[in-house]
Amino acid sequence: MAFPTSLNSQITDSITQVNTKVLGDAPAMAMGNLFVTTSQALSNAAHNATNNQQQSYVTMQASTAQAVATLLTVDTASTGMATHKIY
Repeated sequence: MAFPTSLNSQITDSITQVNTKVLGDAPAMAMGNLFVTTSQALSNAAHNATNNQQQSYVTMQASTAQAVATLLTVDTASTGMATHKIY
């Protein structure tokens, strides 16, 4: 200490050392928090992309099934109209 106080010098030295350690650990803690936050954001982005891809596949499958059903019923409808005129 620079000047004498009523506290024990060992106490003030230990508190000073603890405060120095906390200040020294702060950048590492900040970077650790940044890395965790960034990894969580990237994980959410990957999960959202996977989910969107799965949902688009379901939509494409439904539209394909509807298109095939439409193509198959066009022939049946025209055949039905042609046979209706015959009978």
